Amino acid sequence: MNKPLAVGVAGLGTVGAGVLTLLRDNAATVAGRAGRPIAVTAVSARDRTRDRGVPLSGLRWYDDPVALAHDPNVDVVVETIGGIQGPAADLVRAAIAAGKPVVTANKALLAVHGAEIAAAAEAKGVPLGFEASVAGGIPAIKAIREGLAANDLSRVLGILNGTCNYILTQMRERGREFAEALAEAQKLGYAEADPGFDVDGIDAAHKLAILAALAFGRPVDFGAVHVEGIRSISALDIRLAEELGYRIKLLGIARRGDHGIETRVHPCMVPIAHPIARVDGVFNAVVAEGDFVGRVVLEGRGAGAGPTASAVVADLIDIARGRLTPVWGASNGALSALPSIPMEHRVGAYYLRLMVVDRPGVIADVTAALRDHQISLESMLQRGRKPGEAVPVVVTTHDCEEAQMRAALARIEALQTVLEKPALIRIENL
Repeated sequence: MNKPLAVGVAGLGTVGAGVLTLLRDNAATVAGRAGRPIAVTAVSARDRTRDRGVPLSGLRWYDDPVALAHDPNVDVVVETIGGIQGPAADLVRAAIAAGKPVVTANKALLAVHGAEIAAAAEAKGVPLGFEASVAGGIPAIKAIREGLAANDLSRVLGILNGTCNYILTQMRERGREFAEALAEAQKLGYAEADPGFDVDGIDAAHKLAILAALAFGRPVDFGAVHVEGIRSISALDIRLAEELGYRIKLLGIARRGDHGIETRVHPCMVPIAHPIARVDGVFNAVVAEGDFVGRVVLEGRGAGAGPTASAVVADLIDIARGRLTPVWGASNGALSALPSIPMEHRVGAYYLRLMVVDRPGVIADVTAALRDHQISLESMLQRGRKPGEAVPVVVTTHDCEEAQMRAALARIEALQTVLEKPALIRIENL
């Protein structure tokens, strides 16, 4: 058998330790598929005393991850440190500059600096593997970049954050409010003590920026992604969505239109019959739509030691076999320059829930604001009467432009009979 592929792993948290465990437990399987053994020979982490549940004896240890990149006996560098700046970015740049392949699980780094890093990897002729950066164990990167390479893709979308999906599932199944469902997610380890990165949509936006670059063959552009989280979703909205035939999911959506690419992350009402509506708990899903293949749906665990390590080692097997695929599916010179479409040009239907004083004329004021901005109503829902008290009124619209809806919403919110900030959720008839 050929000389083993010597791997240096920087970062020995959940994912890094998972990579060592997988390579140890499945050594024979991995070697057979890679054509040679893959062995971790060096590591880098801040704390040498911490028990990581995997043997580390005999491995060269570097306190400075950049020094790992310069180890002449390391063939490939695996980065599982995380973070947009600092040691992770320094390590990746140093490894590429040294002509070494890199495998990373760092979606934030790739979303923000991916264009620069991909160009550097191409210039050096080294692979940059990042299957683990999106949707954990789901082979979304390989499916879009390679399996669907013959298709012109029109849309890629997905449930890209398991924490948000778990919270929304608990809210629907148990009637819990957001804060209560979040607290349980934190207790179970599905959400961080500071959950903003997840519940505010940033994590999903990083992943969507990567998927959009792959799907449409253009440089990654995180700054163009419109981002909203799930903090404003209530148990009432989830219950009303069910009555209307929808489920609420935080989706990342990238779509190619006639005038460019739209990329957006926000809560959506999804028809219950759509496959993605039935993806619950901590699971992720990615949907791609191509002109020849039609719709492809991938579902699985989007995080955790095992699924993410599986994706990292899949990239290592490709490197061991000598496979080199352009980072975004095409060389830098062949990437598209399609512009980004601003969120205000999004066209679609909307769900609008208002808490209003139950008295004559309120509905007329609301419908007048919508009419004056050329927004057509599809349905209106009101449950019960409480004269003089607050009642929920739900309106769904036909397709209109986001800018129209925002202008109408500002007028509606200013009405004295509207008692709190209206809840606006976009309807995606996928």
